[in-house]
Amino acid sequence: MGNPGAFKRSLLFSALSYLGFETYQVISQAAVVHATAKVFRVEEILEQADYLYESGETEKLYQLLSQYKESEDAELLWRLARATRDIAQLSGTSEEEKKLLVYEALEYAKRALEKNESSFAAHKWYAICISDVGDYEGIRAKIANAYMIKEHFEKAIELNPKDATAIHLMGIWCYTFAEMPWYQRRIAKMLFATPPSSTYEEALGYFHRAEQVDPNFYSKNLLLLGKTYLKLHNKKLAAFWLTKAKDYPVHTEEDKQIQTEAAQLLTGFSDKN
Repeated sequence: MGNPGAFKRSLLFSALSYLGFETYQVISQAAVVHATAKVFRVEEILEQADYLYESGETEKLYQLLSQYKESEDAELLWRLARATRDIAQLSGTSEEEKKLLVYEALEYAKRALEKNESSFAAHKWYAICISDVGDYEGIRAKIANAYMIKEHFEKAIELNPKDATAIHLMGIWCYTFAEMPWYQRRIAKMLFATPPSSTYEEALGYFHRAEQVDPNFYSKNLLLLGKTYLKLHNKKLAAFWLTKAKDYPVHTEEDKQIQTEAAQLLTGFSDKN
C-alpha cells in the first residue's frame, strides 16, 4: 500500500476539503437567502409606503419611513425625502420645525442620488428639495440654485419621459423665471453674468407636454395652463383650461385652493366682459 501515513494524510486532506466546500456552500446559500429576504423586505416597505402615500396618510408614511433613515436604498431614501417634505408642508408644522424638516429632506434626497444616479425620482426630489432650501438662503442662493434645479429636472425627464410630474415642475421653473419681477432680474444680472431666464411659451410647452403624457393628472397643471395663456393674452384658451381646473374633482386641500383660484380668475373674465 506504499506509505500508510501519506495515505491517511491524503484522506484527511480530502475530508477537510470536502468539509470546507460544504461549509462554503452553506455560507453562500445563507448569504443568498439573507440577501433575498432583504430585497423582499425592502419591496414590502415600498409597497406599504406607496399605499400610504396614495391614501394621503402623510404622518403614518413619515413614521414608517423614518425608521429607515440609515438605509442605503435609493428607493427608500427618495420616498423618505418626499415624506419629510410633506410633513414640513402641513399647516400644523411650526416654522422652526419646518425649516429643520426642509434641510432634513434635502439630505435624504442627496443620499438617494448618491446611491443611484439613474433614479429619475431621486433627481426630481433632489431638485424639489434644493428649491425648498432656497427659501431660507436668500435671493443669491436661490438664483444660483436655479441652474442646479433645472439640470436635475431635465435629467429626471431624460430618465423617465413619461413622468408627468417632472415635466410639470420643469414648466413651473420656466413660468417662475418668465414671471420674475424686474427688480429680481436686476439683482440677478448684477450677481451672474448669465442669470437664468425663460419665457411663457417655454412654460406652456412643458405644461402641455405633461398633459399629453397623463391627461388631467394634476389640478395645478390645468390651472397653470390657464394662467400661462392669460399671460400670453389668449383669453379663449385661458378660459378653457381654467374651467377644467375649476371643475376638477377635489381630493386634497390643494385641489380646493386651485378650484377657488380658477373660479376667481374666471369671474374676472366675466366682470371685464
